[in-house]
Amino acid sequence: QVQLVESGGGLVQAGGSLRLSCAASGRTFNSYVVAWFRQAPGKEREFVAGISWNGDNINYARSVYGRFTISRVNAANTVYLQMNSLKPEDTAVYYCAADPRPTVVVGQSGYDYWGQGTQVTVSS
Repeated sequence: QVQLVESGGGLVQAGGSLRLSCAASGRTFNSYVVAWFRQAPGKEREFVAGISWNGDNINYARSVYGRFTISRVNAANTVYLQMNSLKPEDTAVYYCAADPRPTVVVGQSGYDYWGQGTQVTVSS
């Protein structure tokens, strides 16, 4: 069993930066793939970025490529999402998800464990 808690969300102006954290409990977290998804009001939840257990497999949504960076520190049971050059369209609730699979997948159904989410609001 893995429990995930997101933090780091908030209000930022366009062009600014935020770093989200996903802290996990559970001894086997280090072997899990972890991804970030987001859901804006009135829209479906969408994949943002994902990272395999050892960082060898990383995938980004086209909309965030070059602006966001996902990383993990297994010793700290934490995955990060560094978000730079933020845009108003990045406004959403950001969720951390994890699964005991070897590679990143972009579909929500590929992840068994989810956090409660953290709100990110980017003002223009």
